Amino acid sequence: MSRRQASGGSASFYWFMKHVVVGPILLSIFRPWIVGLENIPKEGAAILASNHLSFIDSIFLPLVLERRVSFLAKSEYFTGRGLKGWATRLFFQASGQLPIDRSGGKASEASLITGLRVLGQGELLGIYPEGTRSPDGKMYRGRTGVARMVLESGVPVIPVAMIDTDKVMPIGTRLPKVRRVGIVIGEPLDFSRFAGLEGDRFVLRSVTDELVYTMRELSGQDYVDVYASSVKEQRASLAR
Repeated sequence: MSRRQASGGSASFYWFMKHVVVGPILLSIFRPWIVGLENIPKEGAAILASNHLSFIDSIFLPLVLERRVSFLAKSEYFTGRGLKGWATRLFFQASGQLPIDRSGGKASEASLITGLRVLGQGELLGIYPEGTRSPDGKMYRGRTGVARMVLESGVPVIPVAMIDTDKVMPIGTRLPKVRRVGIVIGEPLDFSRFAGLEGDRFVLRSVTDELVYTMRELSGQDYVDVYASSVKEQRASLAR
C-alpha cells in the first residue's frame, strides 16, 4: 500500500468516526458552544495553540471544526496491549492524533519534524504550549518548542481557549460529567517579524510568552510563571 493510499484510508476513517459514530453522540450530550469559528482558515496550514485543562481538549476542538486537526499525542497511547490497548489506539487514531515520543532530547526534535510535516501538507496542527495539562485550572509558562515550530513553519498561529473541560473530566477521573464546554478561538497571530531567528532563545521565549498571554486573555485563567510539569513533580514528591 502506498503512503497516499494509507493517508486516504486514515482520512476516511477519521471522517467516518467524527461525522457518523463518535461526533454526533458527543455533540448531542455535551452541546459545546464556540466563539470565533470564523478565525479558522478554510484552507492552508495553521497552528492551533490551546490551553490544556483536560484529556478531552483534544477531542472537543476537532469535533467543532469542519477541517481535520492533528494533535501530537504520547506514543504510549498507541502501544498498549490487549482489548484496552486496541480500544485506546483506535480512539486516538479516530480523533486524528499522532504518536510522538515526548521524553525530550532527540524525541523533541522528532516531535518538531512530525509537526512540520503535518503543516507542510497544508493541514491544521493542534499544540499545547504549556506542554502538559494544568494541575489546577491555572495557566502556566509555555514551552519554547512551540515557538520554534511557529518560526520554522511560517504559518499563522491561532490562539484557542478551552472552557470548563476540566470540570467535565478532571485529572484522575475516568468517566466524564455531563455539562457544557466552551471553545473560544482568537484571531491569527503573525510572528513573521521574527523570521530566520528560530535559533535565538530570547526570540523563542518572546514568541512563546506573547502566545500564552493571548491564550490567557481568551480563557480568563490566572497565570503562574512556572512550568506546569514542575508543579506536578513537586506535588508528587510531597505526596510520597
